[in-house]
Amino acid sequence: MLKDKIQSYVQAEISSNGDSSVVFKEELDYAKEHMLIEGDLNLQEKDGQLRFSDAYIERGDKATDEFLGEESSASFLNQPITYFKQHMNEFMYVESEWFEFIDVESVSFEVDDLFKTYDVLIGLKKQKKHEKTIKSYFEQRLHGEDARLSPMFNQKDGIWEINFTFNHVEGFQEEMSIGEAYQLIYQLLFGLVHTIES
Repeated sequence: MLKDKIQSYVQAEISSNGDSSVVFKEELDYAKEHMLIEGDLNLQEKDGQLRFSDAYIERGDKATDEFLGEESSASFLNQPITYFKQHMNEFMYVESEWFEFIDVESVSFEVDDLFKTYDVLIGLKKQKKHEKTIKSYFEQRLHGEDARLSPMFNQKDGIWEINFTFNHVEGFQEEMSIGEAYQLIYQLLFGLVHTIES
């Protein structure tokens, strides 16, 4: 459960750093909303740019799934997302402890060959029974007539494979960096898991 994970995360930060503790925005807001912070502690918000600084990032070929290279998080995440319009054959695959934290197996990012939109594919470790909530959540957050959403439950692996158009997420800007895009994706998925568990 998200609540238990966030409580453990916040308590670990407080144990390590006391009054000078810093936690990421989504977890801090959640902890305040659910009153998980005891006493008069004044936790600070951690720079969101640091969330994926140690993520595993690889690039692959869309047509063949061939491995094209592993990337250093810091330098690659600073590139603009337009990198993928300049390298249409590539997709980016990311694993992070933070995606695991919200029951997301991995997040892939690419530009759609036909529509030239930025597309995101995730693997969400939630039960099939949450289909209605998942669809409703995305329908409320993807804006525009041509927004695409494709949720499919993989019975074999027991996960939701969800593909959606990133261009239609509030806050999207084509000038954003890959790192900023992944922060926005995390924010969106954090809200999804919060909604499913509420």
